[in-house]
Amino acid sequence: MLDALDDVLTAWDKVAALPAVDMAAPELLLALERVERLRRLLPAVEHTVLTQLQSQTTPIAVGAKSWRTVLTHRLGISSTDATRRLTDAAELGPRQSLIGEPLSPALPATAAAQARGEIGADHVAVIRSFMDHLPAAVDGATREHAEAQLGGLAGGLTPEALRKLAHQLMAMINQDGSLDDERDQARKRGITVGPQQVDGMSRISGWADPELRAALDAANAKLAGPGYCNPDDETPCVDGTPSEQQITRDMRSAAQRTHDALKTVCLAMLSSGQLGQHNGLPVTIVVTTTLEQLTSAAGLAHTGGGTYLPMPTVIRMAARAHPYLTVFESPREIKLYYGRTRRTASPGQRLALYAIDRGCAKPDCTAPAYHTQVHHAVRDFADGGNTDINELTLACGCDNRMVNTGPAGWTTRKRRRDNRTEWIPPPHLDRGQSRVNYFHHPEELLC
Repeated sequence: MLDALDDVLTAWDKVAALPAVDMAAPELLLALERVERLRRLLPAVEHTVLTQLQSQTTPIAVGAKSWRTVLTHRLGISSTDATRRLTDAAELGPRQSLIGEPLSPALPATAAAQARGEIGADHVAVIRSFMDHLPAAVDGATREHAEAQLGGLAGGLTPEALRKLAHQLMAMINQDGSLDDERDQARKRGITVGPQQVDGMSRISGWADPELRAALDAANAKLAGPGYCNPDDETPCVDGTPSEQQITRDMRSAAQRTHDALKTVCLAMLSSGQLGQHNGLPVTIVVTTTLEQLTSAAGLAHTGGGTYLPMPTVIRMAARAHPYLTVFESPREIKLYYGRTRRTASPGQRLALYAIDRGCAKPDCTAPAYHTQVHHAVRDFADGGNTDINELTLACGCDNRMVNTGPAGWTTRKRRRDNRTEWIPPPHLDRGQSRVNYFHHPEELLC
């Protein structure tokens, strides 16, 4: 297979080197058609290779915490792309039974159409979405028949036309909605907070189950009313009844009032002290910034969750909170060096690492500081390492466990010039990638 793939790459280099300037429009359209067919044929081979790889070993055995991480490290692709490829391979690639017998793909008609080059990624996404949204009460035979219909018809339709056909088929299967039940609600529920945009805003999307909806309705009935929880008021009304002036002066839309009500509920829970501790620290918003930014009231601070906050917002939040305000100028302010007298990091060391690393130090890991453990980066404590701030780093639980002396293990060390943590991958995952994680420090690349 490797020799054949080399031949394909050689042939593709020949195609890419040929000029298209002398081709007529009909020939150019024919070339585009053939390129599209090649594009559609590639995933079928990829599915076979991926499923075979997964049947032979585990991600832990090759030095990664998941198959998604294997693909991101070796292929240099995004985690979103890796997840999509793995999901496609699971549903469209060949399978094996527990005793090793070959099985057809989970979506056989769709897989066959893709292997013939008749459908592309958008067609596959439509069929997968249809199958995911079929009610749990639909029997297996109906599911198979529906997939066979969509897979067989997809090749002659555009993705938009296929989506309309899928909607019609769903309506025919579940005409009165009687097949939906609590299992479908439990499967569908979920809230997604999107990445923070350049303007600081984040999009929230998802589905709320009836219980959460009822709770939101009850809270919003009061807190999302005119005059309540208005950040423009010097003293926002939460407990009592807003004054007539607060109500008439409230120019917010209904959506803005709902946003402010939800923010009030979250901040109230954080202030209540009822959430206990997480990783040795009270559950609260941990914000780190520089002394220069704090005194000038300008710039961006960052939280332990990876969110960036403008300094005016930080100062406004601090005015109504009880924060720890510590300037890490001297280790005598908060003890940061324990040597061999302590194995686990202290709360003060963890706060300092929040400011130093901001998140998992392994290259390309996006886990924020809230979701990390403290790792002895120079030498494990059991092997004589010290619990000193200059020997510690943050690592998510999965990456922390990947550091070992086995053939698939990662190693860590501190870089001398800036004490940043370097992660050395096992040879089979090493493609010359960065040894330090710039995901949480993008300003360093710009500087």
